[in-house]
Amino acid sequence: MNPTAENKKRFTGIASDCYSCVMNQARSAARFGELNEEQTKRVVTVAKTGLEKSKTTPLLVQHIIRSVADAVIQERGESQDFDIYAEVKDKSNTLSLAYAEEFQKKLDASESPFETGLQIAAAGNIIDFGAINQGPINLNKELQSLYKIPFARYDIEPFKKALDRASTLLYICDNSGEIVFDMLFIKELQQEYPNLQLVAALRDKPIINDATLEDAKAVGLDHLVTTISSGSVYPGTILPETTEEFQKLFASADVILSKGQGNFETLLPIADKRLFFLLLIKCEYMAALSKVSKDNLVLIQG
Repeated sequence: MNPTAENKKRFTGIASDCYSCVMNQARSAARFGELNEEQTKRVVTVAKTGLEKSKTTPLLVQHIIRSVADAVIQERGESQDFDIYAEVKDKSNTLSLAYAEEFQKKLDASESPFETGLQIAAAGNIIDFGAINQGPINLNKELQSLYKIPFARYDIEPFKKALDRASTLLYICDNSGEIVFDMLFIKELQQEYPNLQLVAALRDKPIINDATLEDAKAVGLDHLVTTISSGSVYPGTILPETTEEFQKLFASADVILSKGQGNFETLLPIADKRLFFLLLIKCEYMAALSKVSKDNLVLIQG
C-alpha cells in the first residue's frame, strides 16, 4: 500500500518507495514466520514505529528491517539465529544449483566468458525475496531468462583495468541462490586472473534471504574461495558495524565487488574508486540513485 499524503509528509527523510518496501517487508516476514493476525499486527507496528523515528535513508531502513526480523523471531519464541526464510533459501540454492550446469555451458561457448559470467552473476541478483514486490516469484521462469537481461550502465573497462593491477579482490555477496551464479563468475575471475587472491564476504546471521556462511557451505562456495562473515546483521553492509577482520580486508583490498541492492545503498556514500557495484535495479528509488531505468543491470564504479 502506498503511503498517504500525510504519511509522505511525516516520513520526509525516507523515500515513499522505501516506506512501502519496509511495510511490505514487515508483512512478508510475518507471513514467512507463520505468525497469526495479532502477532503480525505487532510486527507491523515495529516497522511503523521505526519509520516514524527515521530521519535519513537508507541506513536507518536497514536497522528497521533488522528490528522487524527480530520481532518475528521474538513472536515465535525462537533463538536469535532462527532463519525465517530458511525454506525459501534452501529452495533458491537447490534450484540455482540445478541450473548451474546449463549456465556453465553458455560460459564455455561464449566468445567472452568473463563478461558472460559477469552478466550471469549480475542477473542472479533477481533472486530477491526482500525486494519491494513481496508477491511470489517464479524462480524457474526467472532463471531461464537470466543471461538475457541487459546492462544499462557498464563500467567494464575501469573494472578490467582495476583487476589488471590488483592482487586482492573482496567479493561482497548478497542473496542465497544468487551465490551459485557468483561462483560461476568467480571461476572465470580465477581463470582470467590466476594470481588474484579472492575473499567472499557473507552476512553474519540470517536476514531476509541474504546469504550466510551456512549458505556458502550449502552450495560449495567455501571450497572455491576463502569465505568470511562480514559481521553484518543487516540486509546491507554498514561498515562501522562490521567485524574488525572485514574492515581490515575492506581497507586493504585492491578491488571490491559489491553485489546487490542492500550493499549498493549502504556502501555508495563511501565513494571509493576501488568499489564496483553489480546489481539489478529493482525499484524507482534505486533507479534514481543509479540514474538508470528499473529492471536493468548495472556495473557501476563507486
